[in-house]
Amino acid sequence: MSTPQPALNPEYILQTGLAFWASKTLLSAIEMEVFTELAKHPADLDTLSGRLGLHPRAARDFFDTLVALGFLARNDGKYSNTPSTDVFLDKNKPSYLGGILEMANNRLYPFWGNLTTALRTGLPQNEGAHGGPDMFAALYADPNRLKEFLRAMSGISHGANMTIAVKFPWAKYKSTADIGTAQGDLIVQVAKANPHLAGTGFDLPEVAPIFEDYVAANGLASRVQFKPGSFFTDPLPKTDVIMMGHILHDWNLDEKKMLVRKAYEAIPEGGAFIAYDAIIDDDRSKNAFGLMMSLNMLIETPGGFDYTGGDCIGWMKEAGFREMRVEHLVGPDSMVIGIK
Repeated sequence: MSTPQPALNPEYILQTGLAFWASKTLLSAIEMEVFTELAKHPADLDTLSGRLGLHPRAARDFFDTLVALGFLARNDGKYSNTPSTDVFLDKNKPSYLGGILEMANNRLYPFWGNLTTALRTGLPQNEGAHGGPDMFAALYADPNRLKEFLRAMSGISHGANMTIAVKFPWAKYKSTADIGTAQGDLIVQVAKANPHLAGTGFDLPEVAPIFEDYVAANGLASRVQFKPGSFFTDPLPKTDVIMMGHILHDWNLDEKKMLVRKAYEAIPEGGAFIAYDAIIDDDRSKNAFGLMMSLNMLIETPGGFDYTGGDCIGWMKEAGFREMRVEHLVGPDSMVIGIK
């Protein structure tokens, strides 16, 4: 007697193949500040359409799609945010994480249309693909785009930053430096949760005003300082703990190993190095976000890729670290810790 075969179902195939419909609906809603508008108060179709400048042909389907996708609620003909979109997608709240999604809308969405080309050529498909400067040069040359990018990095990193601030045994250490600090959310969260720590944010000089504003807004200007420099050409600050959040995956293998080695050189015996990214599981079969982030590095960079915990432990061991471990943070993010 033959074993019954499971029923075939194309639903997941179609759902994933057409996932860009849902993605662009949400990204357009963020672009038009739908959630920021509704955070003020619920609104009916005509009021909301008028305030956002939507054409009457499109508005009802658009808002009802957001309801069906779970991003808006509708009661008695009035639309309102869900608890999650109210917290995370209202631009006026400090919990806003739409920055990364604004960047996805403005940059990544069109670039990912060329994934097949990237897979066949191994070449980036962003600004640099057509003779422009590479991603980081283009971003750092434009203060407005730089600010958007740094805010985006804070948004996607905030949960992991808060977890590191309480999960790592900071009581053993007196100082820490965040390398490639961006807006500075990692060093800010760590310093806020650990009043005994002195902190340094290390990044290119263009970042300084954005970093210093953010640190001052969090009341940490007396304990957290900015140090300008390039981690390619300058030594890293001497400190007890070196942190790199969403940094290593931007670079090729030799550059990754160089950064791990520089971290080793910057800390004393007993010091620690924390590297975190969307660490891929060692079996490379579960963390789909980490694997797709690696494809995003293919789109965005000449040599960047995401990596497993085992990969990073190998690089740390090669640099001289004596004790390594992987600890999960939140969502797809984990940290790899090396002790010198």
